[in-house]
Amino acid sequence: MSYTNGLDKPTDYFNTVLYTGNGSARTITGVGFQPDWVWVKDRSSANYHYLYDSVRGNNLNLFSNDASAEVNVTTGQNGGGIGSQASDGFNIVSGLVNTNNVNTSGNLYASWNWLGANGTSSNTDGSITSTVSANTTSGFSIVSYTGNGSVATVGHGLGVTPKIFIVKNRTSSNSWPVYSSMTGNGNKLLLNSSNASSSSGNWNSTSPTSSVFTVNGASGEVGASGNNYIAYCFAEKKGFSKFGSYTGNGSTNGTFVYTGFKPAFVMIKETDNSSTNWMIYDNKREIYNPQIIRLFPNETLGDTSNSGVYDIDLLSNGFKIRTTNNNFNRSGANHIYMAFAENPFVTSTGIPACAR
Repeated sequence: MSYTNGLDKPTDYFNTVLYTGNGSARTITGVGFQPDWVWVKDRSSANYHYLYDSVRGNNLNLFSNDASAEVNVTTGQNGGGIGSQASDGFNIVSGLVNTNNVNTSGNLYASWNWLGANGTSSNTDGSITSTVSANTTSGFSIVSYTGNGSVATVGHGLGVTPKIFIVKNRTSSNSWPVYSSMTGNGNKLLLNSSNASSSSGNWNSTSPTSSVFTVNGASGEVGASGNNYIAYCFAEKKGFSKFGSYTGNGSTNGTFVYTGFKPAFVMIKETDNSSTNWMIYDNKREIYNPQIIRLFPNETLGDTSNSGVYDIDLLSNGFKIRTTNNNFNRSGANHIYMAFAENPFVTSTGIPACAR
């Protein structure tokens, strides 16, 4: 149920589902809704991250750790991938040989699932017409468009200004540029890279508005003529999502970040240094604090843990860093984060969430 100032039940819009591979084509259930964006990672071994969305369509996967163009996993991958959405999850399909990319028998997997609109609409708010699946309640939209080689605006369908959006060229090999309001409209991060925030003309030094974001077609990353693109756009919603930045202090009594909810998913990236990975923590792979198991969107590594080195607490109203590790607590360094809720700190009926 949603309410004016936030969301009472965040799991209606985002949910993490874990499963164990069985080596066969199958349907993964338990998401609780029909997801429009599905991101799967093999936790047991080094393997690519597989990303599917309903706007691009069935069997078409991208890889957050790689710059490769979109692949039809039934014809272009030996080990298959994510085939389509299902009413309560998603379907895994075979490739040329098996389903081992996302379903090796006995391997453990994490899937992160977001709800869009369960349908698409044509958006003419920008100078380029886009195809959009937008959930204005949760502040998430999936946007497909074709570049025109020039500076252009693209409608995102959120009705409010996104704080973060991630773009991928579907047609050719290009990195995953990330815009964030925290690093500014003259800079980018790369989801598939440990690179620091760097100067970029991708956004034409123009911040997004409540209706459009701007791309510079001089860059193959965001707007090459005739190339097809997908963008994942996020606006903050009280009680559900928070996107911001913090400064590391280099201490085991690390920075506390207030989100206003109990996080279900946190992704962090230091913006000042080119040797720090993106890192994902969630409330399903570990259910107690401190959390020490992380996955890296820009790497193929499976679950990696090292107590005392990668510790983070997920709390009822935010998260707290518990390590001196430079990846996400370098003293004086800037870090950005994306967080999605398990529970709001206080629901619309005044019931507090429980701390871990």
